Amino acid sequence: MSVLLEKVPPQNLEAEQAVLGSILLDSQSLYVVMEFLRPEDFYLEAHRVLYQVFLEMADRGQAVDAVTVAAELTRRGLVEKVGGASYLASLAGTVPTAANIAHYSRIVADKGLLRALIRAGTEIVEKAYAEEEDPDQLLDTAEAMIFGLSRTRSRQGPVPIGELLQGTFNRLEFLIGHKGEVTGVPTFRELDKYLSGLQPSDLIICAARPGMGKTSFCLNIAQGAAQRHGIPVLIFSLEMSAQQVAERLLAAAAMVDQHKLRTGFLNEAEWKSLVDTVGPLSTAPIFVDDTPAATAMEIRAKARRLKAEHDIGLVVVDYLQLMRSYSRVENRQQEVAGMSRALKALARELGVPVLVLSQLNRGVESRQDKRPVMADLLESGAIEADADVVLFLYRPEYYDRETDKKGIAEVIIGKHRNGPVGMVELGFFAEYTRFVDLAPEDMG
Repeated sequence: MSVLLEKVPPQNLEAEQAVLGSILLDSQSLYVVMEFLRPEDFYLEAHRVLYQVFLEMADRGQAVDAVTVAAELTRRGLVEKVGGASYLASLAGTVPTAANIAHYSRIVADKGLLRALIRAGTEIVEKAYAEEEDPDQLLDTAEAMIFGLSRTRSRQGPVPIGELLQGTFNRLEFLIGHKGEVTGVPTFRELDKYLSGLQPSDLIICAARPGMGKTSFCLNIAQGAAQRHGIPVLIFSLEMSAQQVAERLLAAAAMVDQHKLRTGFLNEAEWKSLVDTVGPLSTAPIFVDDTPAATAMEIRAKARRLKAEHDIGLVVVDYLQLMRSYSRVENRQQEVAGMSRALKALARELGVPVLVLSQLNRGVESRQDKRPVMADLLESGAIEADADVVLFLYRPEYYDRETDKKGIAEVIIGKHRNGPVGMVELGFFAEYTRFVDLAPEDMG
């Protein structure tokens, strides 16, 4: 660590002078770089102070040139701190024109990022040597520091409406030429008539009371996406082990009783079905992470890596209330709100749908009509606001053994930010943990 401290940090004073000189020559050039160049990107303190003054003057609508800046520095008693009046005057002569300010600014920003990485790395090393923090919490802190630098680095500026409309028009042309086709990650036939699949960048919440089959429902979607459509899927299973997830997927795909799969009491036909199924399933692009009590940051880090390595097209999280957070908040509702926002941010960052399972509160059980509504979402406020789609599962048979809807599950679309709400019916085989499309004649 002492070797690191003895080295001169990355910097380019000539580029810093060129940036400041360009702004003094042409104050409009400040607006070219202010979106991505920050005062802390400058290595020399005098340069940091000057750039900060430039920003503050521009924010107040003042002209930024050698005369006005000199007056502002004098007023604030900062002339000597920036190297004196002669140094300020010399900066304007460092470049003949402001035309190359973007190039110089990128150099300054790159050096600033390298120094920020050094600071972050040094702090992480010092904390690790101190052994005062829980290792998992330190890892979370380290990821947060690096991710924070990445977010600052990757900011995108405003996009002209022309570019946006061109993209919209291209998408409309595609939809017109493919009427009725699923444009997102496929789910079930009737559900896709409402959603057109799970859409990129959407946060989809699937909520139900225990026993409704929400895990099976989401695993069935994941398996169909991966096996039938070749879409890589990443599953975060916070409740079941990865082995249990694999067994569920196998039982559902082979249509074999899950209990028999666990006990080994299989007949010849069931064994053959398993043998025929395991090959195709084992080559499906499905990745399972069973880290218990994962944080949003851990999920984000792993999802980003899998996106880079395997171009995942769907993320499944089972389930929201089993996640944890290192953030200090006043109550559990605020904690869940933070995790919900983080998962929505993940969907937008990766450009993939994020399907998240969630619990419902017990109020459902006290009503005569036990079909879920939005108010039943546990810690509901933030989840409802962040979600693009909210799906509720309800099985009449669970509450009424005499119902004429045995083996039927209702998927209630409680929220659909960009489309209609409604309800569709699916078949449900509890012994196989499998949801299926109903034949047209079976649909109510």
